[in-house]
Amino acid sequence: MWTADEIAQLCYAHYRGKLPKQGKPEPNREWTLLAAVVKIQSPADQTWDTTDKEVQVTKEVVSMGTGTKCIGQSKMRKSGDILNDSHAEIIAKRSFQRYLLHQLHLAAVLKEDSIFVPGTQRGLWKLRPDLSFVFFSSHTPCGDASIIPMLEFEEQPCCLVISNGVNNSPVERSDNLEDSKDKRDCEDPDSPVAKKMKLGAPARALSSGLAHHGMQESGTVKPDVSSSGLTTEEELDAAKGTAPGRFRVVDVHRTGAKCVPGDTGDLRKPGAAYHQVGLLRVKPGRGDRTCSMSCSDKMARWNVLGCQGALLMHFLEKPIYLSAVVVGKCPYSQEAMRRALTGRCQEVLDLPRGFGVPELKIEQSGLLFEQSRRAVQVQVQRADGAGRLVPCGAAISWSAVPEHPLDVTANGFPQGTTKKEIGSPRARSRISKVELFRSFQKLLSSIAEDKQPDSVRVQKLDTYQEYKEAAAAYQEAWRALRRKQPFASWIRNPPDYHQFK
Repeated sequence: MWTADEIAQLCYAHYRGKLPKQGKPEPNREWTLLAAVVKIQSPADQTWDTTDKEVQVTKEVVSMGTGTKCIGQSKMRKSGDILNDSHAEIIAKRSFQRYLLHQLHLAAVLKEDSIFVPGTQRGLWKLRPDLSFVFFSSHTPCGDASIIPMLEFEEQPCCLVISNGVNNSPVERSDNLEDSKDKRDCEDPDSPVAKKMKLGAPARALSSGLAHHGMQESGTVKPDVSSSGLTTEEELDAAKGTAPGRFRVVDVHRTGAKCVPGDTGDLRKPGAAYHQVGLLRVKPGRGDRTCSMSCSDKMARWNVLGCQGALLMHFLEKPIYLSAVVVGKCPYSQEAMRRALTGRCQEVLDLPRGFGVPELKIEQSGLLFEQSRRAVQVQVQRADGAGRLVPCGAAISWSAVPEHPLDVTANGFPQGTTKKEIGSPRARSRISKVELFRSFQKLLSSIAEDKQPDSVRVQKLDTYQEYKEAAAAYQEAWRALRRKQPFASWIRNPPDYHQFK
């Protein structure tokens, strides 16, 4: 049907060919992360006895995002005109929502060919049965999915945590760490400090779900990401720090995402017990704490509530779920990905009709993103360059829409925005809350009142918050998810941040 490498290759080609130079990393100095949503169209006359490999499908990138930053709490705005979270995965998802709004406009207003077909209730639409969506990310999502066991055969990239010998409290060794920059490198999932990998590792060890760290540098051995290869007993032993007959788990790759304030925290013990897994986490800031949940947490939420958000549920009979997630070449653990994205969502009770926890296919590609930190580091080393690599400050949004598909931002505003312009329509990203809300209102006003969904006809709605709350089934599903740990600890913005019109 499709392979992980085909999805990665398609996204990388789209990045090179469809996105302009503006917003991309400065060569040999900056790096970034990439994410995208790919539409998969299966043949309408597909026979039931056809195997996946025999089915020829059409693949198309419909949204794309780059970025590594998010703003601090003090910079958040109640007008909805700033992007709080500009990590690539979130930019790609918001760009996807812009694409969905355009497709709904084609179906409901222009009566043209669209990804949607009429649902069974007035004003509601559903996804065509021959379509599905695959999410691609050049790197494992920050947060829980990036807490990857490190086996003893690997070179130790993290700042090892040892006992200080006085009160047995853990301290980090810093033999080669001169400043906080190196500590951040240890926490950065794609840091060359944090992710060196030993070549020639036995394929038997790499096939373990506890040791999926992508292709070897030579590209000759690709891990089997379809199964952990461990028995339940072995997985339990591995969690304790040993893997019978294999290698000992001696440490974990760290995530920079911090545990939700006031909730259970990391143990910060030596080695593999440094982190606690399965917890909700907040993206780190530079001195100013953020309110942005980690990408692992947000993607887990999408697997229950869908990628469309609350507003678009007014028009949809069912949520828009991802059928698969593909990750590019990087340190990787199939076990960590499953735990973070699907394992924490299992057995959510009392979901409303149409909502569920669908099976999510998770695969890794062996293809490296050319502007990832690892790739840029290699380029610099080959050129005998020196100097510190830094994450690109800009974020790129691209949507498969006819008008203004591209949107480049920095610090949450369109790139080049001056302080004087902030607050004006010109200083809004096209995927900001207020602009997506404006597009939603424009779509709604273009539909005759007697053809509008009941959810927006039975009551007078005005603000962004009111429209979100009126999406009853979505809100019911969100309440059901929050009744299950760890999602009860989810940080929610105060209602006054959603009162704009």
